[in-house]
Amino acid sequence: MGKFAVIGLGNFGFNVAKTLHENGHEVVGIDRNKERAQRLQRYSSQTIIADATDKSILETVGFKDMDAVVVSLGDDLSSSILVTLFLRDIGVKNIIVKIMSEDHGRALEKIGATEIVFPERDTAVKLAKSLSSPNILDYLPLSPEYSIMEVAPPKEFIGKSLAQLHLRSKFNVSVIAVKELIPDRMTINPTADFVVKDSDILIVLGKRKDIEKLK
Repeated sequence: MGKFAVIGLGNFGFNVAKTLHENGHEVVGIDRNKERAQRLQRYSSQTIIADATDKSILETVGFKDMDAVVVSLGDDLSSSILVTLFLRDIGVKNIIVKIMSEDHGRALEKIGATEIVFPERDTAVKLAKSLSSPNILDYLPLSPEYSIMEVAPPKEFIGKSLAQLHLRSKFNVSVIAVKELIPDRMTINPTADFVVKDSDILIVLGKRKDIEKLK
């Protein structure tokens, strides 16, 4: 079981904390708004109604022992910077900050954020990709070029083995797993004789531009 804290319990912070709690982790939530803090009480180990820009509050919570602290203070850049600086001074190793702009992110990375999250940009990119390539169901970017994507197999793939499809030579991509819906199971590193069904989801590794050709 991990130990996490979420500072700022708006919609984003609340759902991060709630999901962590539902997955069996210990979660501390902090927000200066009483209603937002109370909403999280049933989904947290501890909920604190306080202003996180008060360093003395942060020092009493035990953040140093947390696996990660998520900072979600909306478009309040000055508060995000101040809280991130305080967390770094306290010794928190993993500080994840929600940002509202690229400039916001660059500033926070310079002063100690270990990871930035830009939900509006990421959601927009994901939506655009799903609209332009409807058979790409989900994706995990590994670098500016490479991704792992969940792909619904095109009609011409159905009933053929991976060997017959020649995906590596034709598209320069590799199928690293197959999520089978019938039967419900995950096949890791499928063999060349694996036959693709219309109910399968291919989990593919490669350059995004190459994977997007699988349609």
